Amino acid sequence: MNNTGTGRVIVYEPNQRVRMGFAESWIIMLRGIIGARELIWQLFKRDFFANYKQSYLGVVWIFIAPVVGIISWVFLNAAGVLVPGDVGVPYPVYVLLGSSIWGLFLSFYANTAKSLKDYSGLILQINFPHEALVVKQVAQTVAEFLINLALIIAVLIVFKVVPSWGIVFFPLAVIPLMFVGAGIGMVVAVITAVAHDVDKAVAALLGFLMYLTPVIYSPDQKSELIRTVVYWNPLAYLVGGARDLILYGEIVSPAGYTVSVLLSMMFFLFTWRLFFLSEHKVAERL
Repeated sequence: MNNTGTGRVIVYEPNQRVRMGFAESWIIMLRGIIGARELIWQLFKRDFFANYKQSYLGVVWIFIAPVVGIISWVFLNAAGVLVPGDVGVPYPVYVLLGSSIWGLFLSFYANTAKSLKDYSGLILQINFPHEALVVKQVAQTVAEFLINLALIIAVLIVFKVVPSWGIVFFPLAVIPLMFVGAGIGMVVAVITAVAHDVDKAVAALLGFLMYLTPVIYSPDQKSELIRTVVYWNPLAYLVGGARDLILYGEIVSPAGYTVSVLLSMMFFLFTWRLFFLSEHKVAERL
């Protein structure tokens, strides 16, 4: 039992969260996030600026990795090692958009996966809804991507590629990627409290998964094996759909994209509840 000091008494019971229904647990998590909005904002400001405060190049580091990636893939394409297929636009533009969107997905995963471990001290000292840490990490990922948009716009201008009007829906198109990335991250955040090498294994798996997703090549390939893998890969539709909106103004595979969006939503709701049920037990192991 806990007296909040406001006349309201909170009673804790064994396995209380397990007995909650799905809808009730999601409502409680949303209320907790709203109540912790000031904490989320303060942590966001502190960590975002701390990442670049003691750095010679500061936020320029956000641009370095995409630039190096573009140079690498363009070189391989020019050397004939990489055969991306017909992408319909200059290849540097295509690979920048694909790698940036994939990088956004990986950031959603990586930042969420370390949310509990990086804030273990805060968790042990203060009683607050741990879902707030997930929201803070997602917000930081989005902020860094918004800065990266300057590089994307610059490349589009250099190669004289005019974005489609569908770019206005781009923020909505990346939400399913957030669902998948943050969902995987929440599962890993919980498991890592027990098995510390799980995050490394998942990171390696996601690195391999990039090559099974049309990030640097067109989904329309001659290889039957690649076409089959892409067809059954939900991330191929989510990454490709977001990129299609910018380049072509439409989603090339609407049916596959719709199914992938629905799967991402269900996966996120399931992992969010799992995180909610496990966070207190995880705190005991930190």
